[in-house]
Amino acid sequence: MTYDEFVQAVEEKMKKEMTGNVRVSVYTAQKYNGTLRKGLLFREHENNVSPTIYLEEYYRQYRCGKPVELAVREIAELYREIRFQEPWEDELLRNYANLKEKIVYRLIHREKNKVILNEMPYIPYLDLAIVFYVLLEAGPYGTAAMPVKTEHLRLWRVTAQQVYEQACENTERLLPYEFRTMCSVIAELTDMNDTGEDDVLYVLSNHLRSFGAAALLYQGRLEEVGEYLGEDYYVLPSSVHEVIVIRKSAASGKEFLSGVVKEINETQVEREEVLSNRAYYYDRARKRLNM
Repeated sequence: MTYDEFVQAVEEKMKKEMTGNVRVSVYTAQKYNGTLRKGLLFREHENNVSPTIYLEEYYRQYRCGKPVELAVREIAELYREIRFQEPWEDELLRNYANLKEKIVYRLIHREKNKVILNEMPYIPYLDLAIVFYVLLEAGPYGTAAMPVKTEHLRLWRVTAQQVYEQACENTERLLPYEFRTMCSVIAELTDMNDTGEDDVLYVLSNHLRSFGAAALLYQGRLEEVGEYLGEDYYVLPSSVHEVIVIRKSAASGKEFLSGVVKEINETQVEREEVLSNRAYYYDRARKRLNM
């Protein structure tokens, strides 16, 4: 069964699984870096927040022997966990004063996202773009967010600079940063003991590890990292969700590191989660991150 056939099979069974006023349909979304993803869109009557659950991981499990019926039950359970209990009133979404405390920023690659950036306000940063979202909800299953588009600026009568300044105030407050050794992160993910030996590689993200590469923008954060390390350092954009920090004294040079990042992006990172193929360098004297 191909992925498209799997999606269709899950859709048919999910329609029988869902009761009441829930409608299920296949939805194809334009994601970052020109990626298209197909999943199931769940709509409820009188609820204007409709989550989409993507099925790639369920398909991988199906290929490993998991029955489609079990995947359907798990997806239905996940939907019940993440669904919004109450709709967002349209008037609230139209009023900037109601939303401005929830506006946050994300970092994406500028050149690879030219199509979606045609419809979104953004601020250039290195070879990246700072884009904006209204963070409707954040929890253990991820985030529910509405992209801020150019049409919203006209509706709200604000500028991209005003939205950026508001996002600077909100993002670190709503999504606090996390700076840890690579060893401690791996130990957590693998349920192993942290040996505490790693003082070369560090991971910078936010506490949800969702679009945490934006922690690069938190005021004074890069300077604090430099003070902690006691030297200049390189930043490897491992994905939109986090970056890796490596001491200058432990690195092999920017060109080599850029090659490592490019290879990892091509072999280990989902296309839509790639941030950049270039390593960055933080100069403590200038307090600046350079390409």
